[in-house]
Amino acid sequence: MNKSLATQRLVNQFVEMAKIASPSRKESNFAAYLKKELETLGFSVEFDNAGEKVGGDIGNLIATLPGTKAAEPLMFCCHMDTVLPCEGIRPIIDGDVIRSDGTTILSGDDKAGIAAIIEAIRRIRERKVEHGLLQVVFTICEEVGMFGSKGMDYSKIKAKRAFIFDSSGAIGKIVVQGPAKDVVKAVVHGRSAHAGLAPEKGISAIQVAARAIDKMNLLRIDADTTANLGTISGGIATNIVAEQTEVVAEARSLLNEKLDKQSGHMKECFEQAAREYGAGVEVTIDRSYAAFQLTPDTPAVKQCVEAMRRLGLEPSLQSTGGGSDCNVFNGHGITAVDLAIGMTDVHSKLESIRISDMETVTCFIESIIEHNE
Repeated sequence: MNKSLATQRLVNQFVEMAKIASPSRKESNFAAYLKKELETLGFSVEFDNAGEKVGGDIGNLIATLPGTKAAEPLMFCCHMDTVLPCEGIRPIIDGDVIRSDGTTILSGDDKAGIAAIIEAIRRIRERKVEHGLLQVVFTICEEVGMFGSKGMDYSKIKAKRAFIFDSSGAIGKIVVQGPAKDVVKAVVHGRSAHAGLAPEKGISAIQVAARAIDKMNLLRIDADTTANLGTISGGIATNIVAEQTEVVAEARSLLNEKLDKQSGHMKECFEQAAREYGAGVEVTIDRSYAAFQLTPDTPAVKQCVEAMRRLGLEPSLQSTGGGSDCNVFNGHGITAVDLAIGMTDVHSKLESIRISDMETVTCFIESIIEHNE
């Protein structure tokens, strides 16, 4: 098949995928579509039970294609779920750009990556290129907390090298460092009293929380670390001294030891304020995902750089302040890189992607597979 026809096939498949709604926890219709497509390409396809753990209607899709030569097993990954609104998507093609009609998202995040993976493997099969074992993993519930990758049955994963296509930005961006994240939750227990008749008999949980927050280092801590207060709730009426207040915050850092220090600092601020006012406090710290850091010598990174240069692209190794399935996979001993696919204005009704970028990503995946040893 000539390149223009292959590109049109890629576009047609993306448009077809975009029209299948797949909000988090409701990916089953899209998963059934993908299962059929991958089985047509010779993959064996199975689903794990990650969906059951989060109230979803399907688990992660894990597809395996046996190798035709001895080579490093490779995994290619995207997530199936999208943010809202994703019902009734009508993609508009305007020259080299595909965008939504302005009433919904486009779902290029992450269906543009999925389309590129499937088209690349289809071309590899059509050209009868020798390849090692290939696994395709499409996760659920990435958009709501990476619950798919967190709940994955890793006994089904044979590859220890993964390429994830879930980053915005220009083609050539290779994410080699990502932060760890803690969720810090504090529940302050004060003592209720009538705010007008006997306020001195009360201990205001809101005041205690405010004192803690006033002492807290927040927002940009240093080049590697951030912290933010997300929600505060408490009190029931203006004439009652607030008995309980809940604060939910987060901290992130590219270095685990710095995150430990920042989260510990936030915890100590709450505990010190509680002691000062004679209140009680319960502080929990939940590590959502671990940090990861790869180097230019990491084999997966070297493969990406070499493939990009073969295509005339300029590789750019970057860090990110956000989390993704990449963090989770690296935490499970799978060397994973996250790659930009050119999507813009994601999570909005202005979302778009260039056809030429989708074609470049497809060629990149082909090159990775073809030159893998």
